[in-house]
Amino acid sequence: MVEKINNYQFDIFEKMGYTLVGYGIVLSFAGKAYQLNQYGLRDNMFLPLSFAGFLMLAYGVLTHRQQVRAKPVLSAAAGLAYISFSWGLLLHLRQQGMVFKGSYVFADFGIILPLLLIFTIWINDTMAYVVGSLIGKTPLSKVSPKKTWEGTAGGVILSVAVLMLVAVLAYQAAWWQVALFCTAAAIFGALGDLLESKLKRMAGVKDSGNMMPGHGGFLDRFDSLLIATPAVWVVVMLLEKMG
Repeated sequence: MVEKINNYQFDIFEKMGYTLVGYGIVLSFAGKAYQLNQYGLRDNMFLPLSFAGFLMLAYGVLTHRQQVRAKPVLSAAAGLAYISFSWGLLLHLRQQGMVFKGSYVFADFGIILPLLLIFTIWINDTMAYVVGSLIGKTPLSKVSPKKTWEGTAGGVILSVAVLMLVAVLAYQAAWWQVALFCTAAAIFGALGDLLESKLKRMAGVKDSGNMMPGHGGFLDRFDSLLIATPAVWVVVMLLEKMG
């Protein structure tokens, strides 16, 4: 999409360079929870992958057949924050609540936060569609004409209410912490969906790719998660500091 938006063609070295740097960013967040027989993914793979990626990227830029333009290069670099940094924060969220004994996981409560995030987005999307179909009248944005303010508000309220109720009744969680987490996930998840729709419109494409025919592209399956993850990560870090 960056190529289509900027009318610019990256060569194979640039593409592979961005890919490897992106993998390196993700692995930089892979802590003790992602060890394989005490083989640390971050300790052993982060620097080699990142270094190889930078070398390939530099070579691709220096030998590019077209005149190198700053905007597409910077846009592709922003994609590393949009995708790789967000996935890295999701790995970090997965590690929250894990208790280690030596190099091994002793107790694992870390799965709760990513699942709560994903369930919030799923319920929000479903409820927004239902509420919007029933009472939606006011368009939310020109970027996505089918979405309405009524549906968006209904999705956020219902997803937060449902998961807050489940968390309090089933796990005796603090209701206000769950409400804050789920509200951030629902609101920023909706913004993530709009952002990806905006990118597709700028690129003049209907789908973000052809890897998943009939599903709008691979990126469509994760657009909400990519923006919601940094938001809920900030919420979790603030809650931890508050004790």
